[in-house]
Amino acid sequence: MKFHYMGKFDGDYEALPTREHEPNYVPFKEPSAKKLPLIINAIALVIAIVLIIPVRVVSGEYIGGFIDSHGFLMFFAFWLAICLLTLVVILPHEFLHGLCFKGDVYMYTNLSKGLCFVVGPELFSKSRFVLMSLLPNIVFGLIPYVIWIIFPNLWYLGFWGAIGMSMGGGDYMNALNALVQMPKGAKTYLHGMNSFWVKPE
Repeated sequence: MKFHYMGKFDGDYEALPTREHEPNYVPFKEPSAKKLPLIINAIALVIAIVLIIPVRVVSGEYIGGFIDSHGFLMFFAFWLAICLLTLVVILPHEFLHGLCFKGDVYMYTNLSKGLCFVVGPELFSKSRFVLMSLLPNIVFGLIPYVIWIIFPNLWYLGFWGAIGMSMGGGDYMNALNALVQMPKGAKTYLHGMNSFWVKPE
């Protein structure tokens, strides 16, 4: 992996790195650029709600004990800190995506608009593309959440994991598209912000 930080993204998707299209390439069936943010936000909201409710129910006595000992304002501050720390991992989240690339990978940011992403024009196997898509959500979401399941008194890890997994709406869509749309033996690649797959001869 050769990492390139490209700085602030100015919205010019045409300027993103591209790969010369492979013969018989097939574009992924993806939502339009206009609908995509709405779908991703909806996915994030549903995941957050579905995962936070069990934390509140299972660890209620521990949360209640914390509030009794420190007060509701301290609990609110603690919850706010968890949310803010989740935002702090935006850059490490993208770096973990980048670690799954073998060649050049380019990172762009525009944090004022909540944008941070990596792209690279290399060919991926289906399994490596799925791993690349899901790795940050596993590290920053699933692992803390599983630790909470084992140790319910660590309710803050449950909240952290729930929020961490909710941040991967677009990643889950990419992984699902690869699993559903790519035939066995196919390879996929990014061309700008769009994904394509090709079946090697």
